[in-house]
Amino acid sequence: MQKLVDLLADRLKSVNEIMPWDMQEMMENDPDVLVLDVRERDEFDTMHIEGSLNVPRGIVESACEWGYEETEPELAEARERTVIVVCRSGYRSILTGFNLQLLGFNKVYSLTTGLRGYNDYELPFVDIEEKPVGIEVADAFFANKLLPFQLGPSAT
Repeated sequence: MQKLVDLLADRLKSVNEIMPWDMQEMMENDPDVLVLDVRERDEFDTMHIEGSLNVPRGIVESACEWGYEETEPELAEARERTVIVVCRSGYRSILTGFNLQLLGFNKVYSLTTGLRGYNDYELPFVDIEEKPVGIEVADAFFANKLLPFQLGPSAT
């Protein structure tokens, strides 16, 4: 049986990662870059990168295809665009990036460190109303909230 870290390491063999500062530069130089946020809707609504598209991880494969209730036209038409997949910590984005490549997306990146690292670099977020989110609010949102029982039986 594989563990999550093994699965991620395997997928990383074929998924390109990008650092937050390189992502910011890429977005500034190419207005056609699609930032795909695969977090859940409540996470996205709290704060996200301005202009990003939210398609939760659970439906992304059907959202990038025509003919499904989840179809997201911007994503379905993005196979030749640069797509940077983001999530909270970088795990969901690796798995999503791998699957997008299988589905014919040619220029896919996963944000290394996830939005936590993006926040550490103090890059900007907006809320559901597209208003800027302060760094203190972002820090609190992305703080590690791991509970003792989540560490496993031997840790408690």
